Amino acid sequence: MGASLEVADIFRAEGAGYRAVQAGHLSLTQLKVMSAIENCRTAALGGHVEGCDDCGYLRVAYNSCRNRHCPKCQGAAARAWLAEREADLLPVGYFHVVFTLPAEIVDIAWQNKAVVYDLLFRAASETMMTIAADPRHLGARIGITAVLHTWGSAMTHHPHIHMIVPGGGISLDGRRWISSRPAFLLPVRVLGALFRRLFLTRLIELHDAGKLVFFGAHADLADQRRFLRHLAPVWKKRWVVYAKAPFAGPEAVLAYLSRYTHRVAISNQRLIAYDETGVTFRYKDYRRDGPERQRVMTLAPHEFIRRFLLHVLPHGFHRIRHYGLLASSARKANIACARDLLTVAPAPPEPVEAPEPLDWLLPCPCCGGRMRIIETFERWMQPRAPPRAPAAPGPPS
Repeated sequence: MGASLEVADIFRAEGAGYRAVQAGHLSLTQLKVMSAIENCRTAALGGHVEGCDDCGYLRVAYNSCRNRHCPKCQGAAARAWLAEREADLLPVGYFHVVFTLPAEIVDIAWQNKAVVYDLLFRAASETMMTIAADPRHLGARIGITAVLHTWGSAMTHHPHIHMIVPGGGISLDGRRWISSRPAFLLPVRVLGALFRRLFLTRLIELHDAGKLVFFGAHADLADQRRFLRHLAPVWKKRWVVYAKAPFAGPEAVLAYLSRYTHRVAISNQRLIAYDETGVTFRYKDYRRDGPERQRVMTLAPHEFIRRFLLHVLPHGFHRIRHYGLLASSARKANIACARDLLTVAPAPPEPVEAPEPLDWLLPCPCCGGRMRIIETFERWMQPRAPPRAPAAPGPPS
């Protein structure tokens, strides 16, 4: 099953067995994700038949599941999202900042995904905006696009926030644009210290309010004294905030966002093989440098599915969020103000949404001609077979 191997192939082959073994231990959201990936682009979701105007070639296309966890369905969603973001880009350097939770918090986060992931967003964004507004640092209101990733390269649970931040902001009095230094946005040690304080203080508040749950090996953390004792070493650790050098321009920002915003735990391109030994895939070992960083791992199929499902987000949870100047409530006004202060021409008006063009279908693989939809069919249905040619008349009797 070489280059064409997909996560869906593994789910279709092993999903029923995994659900049987894990009966009662999978959430409804996880079960829906499994079903969506298994049915994606199959007759289960219906589809259409395309016909070539020139040579008559027929092609059957099945519908996508459009689930945000499906590796095959993120390309179109990413392109649409990026087209909307392109008008927000400013002619300044952009920084990539990463906020990561320490190991002692990871299991708490897994058992309380919606609450702790939301806290991660709030603490990280407030940290950035607070330090940026401090006159000792930047003294400006900044904009942030934040994306939640919950996985490491080997699909282990590793919650962290990726941020894209313009290199500067609008002064607190709103009269000028304040640029950051060319290769420096904000001090990462100061960011890490404030992030630690904000996150842990509010995590304890959530525990006191009874909004955290604990089970299994961590059931004892429901007791307040044990919970505080568990967090005691974390207060003393340095929380690492990572900041990369700025991008080379708006195009580089968009290229980066296209790789990160709609990524799932593992892409089909990283899969190598699925056979009796298990599922083999490529991953990066960040503890190694150079060529040694690229590694290969083989997991038992059920372990592969378990790791994939670790990263299913709670229903309705937003994994891409905007803050500060880019917050949706005042985004257009803030971007217009920033462009004015930067003496940049205003962005062109947003295009009126046009109907889907007629030539969005891929050309005919036989002659390159134009394909048209000639039939649609519903879920669990199959396209009609082409009519049979009339039988040739027999010899006269």
